[in-house]
Amino acid sequence: MGTDAAAIKLLILDDSQNNAERLVSILRNAGHATRAHRITSREDLHESLQQTWDLCLACPETSAMTALEACQIISHSHDVPFILLTDQCDADARTDAMRCGMQDTVPASADSLLTLIVKRELTNLTARRQRRIAEQSLREAEKRCQLLLDSSVDAIAYVLDGMHIYANRSYIRLFGYDDPDDLAAEPMLGLIAARDQNNFKDFLRHYACRGDQSEMRCNAVDSEGKEFPIMLSFSPAHYDGEPCTQVVIRAETASAEFEQKLKAMASHDLVTGLFNRSWFQEQLDKVGEQAVHNSQPSTLIYINVDNFNTLQADIGIGGSDLILADLAQILRRSFPENTLLARFSDDACSVLLEGTEPEPVTGQLRALLKQVEGNLFEANGRTIQITVSIGVSCISETHPEPSQAIERAHRLAEQISQEGGNAIKIFNPLEELEHMANRGNIIALIRHKLETKGFNLQFQPVISLRGDSSEHYETFLTLLNNQGEEIPNAEFRNAALESGLATQIDRWLITRAVELLAQHRSKGADTHLILNLSSASLQDPEIVQWISTLLKAARLPADALIFQFNDADANNYLKHAKVMAEALHSIHSRIALSHFGGALNPYAVLRHLPVDYVKIDDSFSNDLSTPEAVERLKEMVATLHNQGKLTMVSRVNSATMMPTLWQAGVNYIQGDYLQPPTDSMSFDFSGE
Repeated sequence: MGTDAAAIKLLILDDSQNNAERLVSILRNAGHATRAHRITSREDLHESLQQTWDLCLACPETSAMTALEACQIISHSHDVPFILLTDQCDADARTDAMRCGMQDTVPASADSLLTLIVKRELTNLTARRQRRIAEQSLREAEKRCQLLLDSSVDAIAYVLDGMHIYANRSYIRLFGYDDPDDLAAEPMLGLIAARDQNNFKDFLRHYACRGDQSEMRCNAVDSEGKEFPIMLSFSPAHYDGEPCTQVVIRAETASAEFEQKLKAMASHDLVTGLFNRSWFQEQLDKVGEQAVHNSQPSTLIYINVDNFNTLQADIGIGGSDLILADLAQILRRSFPENTLLARFSDDACSVLLEGTEPEPVTGQLRALLKQVEGNLFEANGRTIQITVSIGVSCISETHPEPSQAIERAHRLAEQISQEGGNAIKIFNPLEELEHMANRGNIIALIRHKLETKGFNLQFQPVISLRGDSSEHYETFLTLLNNQGEEIPNAEFRNAALESGLATQIDRWLITRAVELLAQHRSKGADTHLILNLSSASLQDPEIVQWISTLLKAARLPADALIFQFNDADANNYLKHAKVMAEALHSIHSRIALSHFGGALNPYAVLRHLPVDYVKIDDSFSNDLSTPEAVERLKEMVATLHNQGKLTMVSRVNSATMMPTLWQAGVNYIQGDYLQPPTDSMSFDFSGE
């Protein structure tokens, strides 16, 4: 069952308890955790309304009151969607109900229609609540902004149709005035030196038409007629609800050339020369505004280098930087000169094409795929060939949110890459609806498994190559659908994170693992379990205390558990991971870091995280057929040993890997060659 925060708080107006339970069951089967209350009297309704509710489902009449009476009581001071369940559901009855303030009527037996209308009304309710919060936040922000404007050392004014409608103290003093009223009737043009007024007018015309110029240098004139150089920065704004232009003026003191260099350094990636991620995302926000206000679509392209971790492990960070720099050159040649190109992450670039939808550029992107595939890149004296995966999404009036466009394009590129790469996929809203429906089914299944304790646990032995006599297993939690098929781990984990259920799943895993481990160790085995934690648990401040209490109740030593974080999660939530790792050490549990080696500077995270074990990313051990690959693995293992870390290698799938891993100094190995994951801790460690 989901948490109270995630559950629907449901009022039901019906004399029948069985009917009420049926409604709860319908919503639960549709993936909604529910906290329901059946109204039994007027007093009960008034008392219930002291709390917050999300939905009311009502039959036309009960012994306590009619649906109309209940709707009037609720709507008087509460925003609760009210849905009438009735056998009479013609157009007239529906019109009457909606005139009375109800959101809709549904035939009492139309379960599927009810779930769709409930979903619609909950979505609308969430939007209304968020709007009210946003409006309140906006009012508070406006008050704070006004205070900041008034006291700012920057000279700031708001201008409408060339006239000042507001100027702060710094602005007034900059031009030698004492009273804001002195500028009230003064056009801005009157503050510009006569010799620069024509340039200023041209600047304003370009800014008004396209908004592509936001800064200019010119000379200003103060109240005494004295000229001085200034930098003008223009941006669209609202003041007292009116659209206008914000003007920020600063006197010129630094070298213009030096300033331009600083600006370029702040906005560009040093390796590729493309714009950096933060600058790119700032521009996307502006594009989202244009999509809403001007109905102007834009195409977002996410270009992911296939198998980048393996490539980086093969040719090193410096070599992979050379590849990325050459890829950037190909992108510059493939798109028009004014196209916004950026390095979005270690292994990906992004492209923004304004004023166009994705379909017209498909041929251009196919040509780009072929050009990259056919190009011979040079790095460290070697010739390298690469492929890329391209995800494409649209920022439009109906999909204006840039972060969603990035997420969609990124997800498509990742999906292609996992399927072999070297392809293009364009975001399709219908496929997205299917994806969301499938995600909803998985979330409903997760909630059901949490209620029924129906997850599966499997154990894979982790074997020491250095004489450690204790037993280690990595524990895997799997989710089976109603047909008994295992849901792919990535889909399962992503759905759990999106729905806020990941922490509950981790706690279920820990609880069940502790229970089984206590039983297993009672037979005399010195067994340790490696448990994988999600990024949600890394951010849970209460989980370590909860683990400590659980271990004490089970009479299990804390060092019997090894909690494993993903390297990417640890880097993304480093402060949280550090606090959690230190807390786990304080109760004597141990910590492992998996998928190690994929980051640009992989060892940086180890300066902050006191981990005991490091599981090296599979890209360093998948192919050990060359002396260079073996040497890279040996160097990494030696570096980790020098830092006091025990090393692990997974996916050992053949006997030929064993001598190399032993010679490299690896401490622990696991893989299907030794034993695939099974339902029990039954591996014979004595034979190894």
